[in-house]
Amino acid sequence: MEPGKEIEKAIRTLTDRNLTFMHVCGTHESTIARSALRSVLPENLKIVMGPGCPVCITPQGEIDAALQLASDGVTIATYGDLLRVPGKDGSLESCGGDIKIVQGVHKAVEVAQKTKKEVVFVSVGFETTAPTVAATILTNPPDNFSILSSHRTIPPAMKWLLSQGEAKIDGFMLPGHVCTVMGYHEYEQFHVPQVVAGFEPDEILLGLLLLLQQIQEGVSRVDNAYPRAVTREGNVKAQELMWKVFSASDVAWRGFPVIPGSGLKIRKAFSQYDAVEKFGIEFKPDVKQGGCICDRVLRGISQPTDCKMFGKVCTPRTPVGPCMVSHEGACKIWHLYHSRT
Repeated sequence: MEPGKEIEKAIRTLTDRNLTFMHVCGTHESTIARSALRSVLPENLKIVMGPGCPVCITPQGEIDAALQLASDGVTIATYGDLLRVPGKDGSLESCGGDIKIVQGVHKAVEVAQKTKKEVVFVSVGFETTAPTVAATILTNPPDNFSILSSHRTIPPAMKWLLSQGEAKIDGFMLPGHVCTVMGYHEYEQFHVPQVVAGFEPDEILLGLLLLLQQIQEGVSRVDNAYPRAVTREGNVKAQELMWKVFSASDVAWRGFPVIPGSGLKIRKAFSQYDAVEKFGIEFKPDVKQGGCICDRVLRGISQPTDCKMFGKVCTPRTPVGPCMVSHEGACKIWHLYHSRT
């Protein structure tokens, strides 16, 4: 019997009650949907996606701030995933401003080096990308370069989800990419079964099996099923770089309230590269789009097909909410692969 089939059989044997596991990684969702993994699981085992898409959880107020900068003549550099995320009055793609798609912060610096205009890099991402941004700031980029930090950290969001009890979560599949940088020691504070999993279908099935084994044993720990890339301590040097430039801050997530300590704010020592300080930006509260349930999808209490607009009014070409924009967004992933599930 193939290893994957053996794991499937073991999962079915161990699933003796209704269980819900949440993952917090868009790449995990993409693998699950693309490989139709949900179709091979027992009906009483449910996998839901949490706030694992950095573009999706970027608040509308931060998108609106970038749009305002663009209208003021500032060059905006950012990832392609962010272009169609809707703000209050349009998106970066439709705003008519000077918008540059870049592959990373180093490319945004190159844009600034070739112009006298102000260039702002809208920097979204979790702890995976923040160290690279920090390292770039430490190289003293040109004076016309700054960053709109939209970075978030995962553990505070998990703490919020567990404290609310809104979604019944029996265990978490932790974000492998984030844990490559940060390790998994931060997650040991949570008294719930957890596992760090890789990104191949068999690796995700193994992660589910390890979660089920913890439940059968009546224990809560962090199992590392991705040891080729993840250690408990993580990349300590990358962490040091990140915390040298950033400090934790209280910020809102799209679909969530303000989550204490979940943002990464540029420290005062590097304020010349902080677009919020340079341009006096004030973020406005989000205005929820009527009918869109991205907030519920991000909190694991609804799935994309629960939305009446899914695949009709809301498509990747005409997104109403951010979950239909990013390649890590649950709605876009389901739009691409749902027929297989």
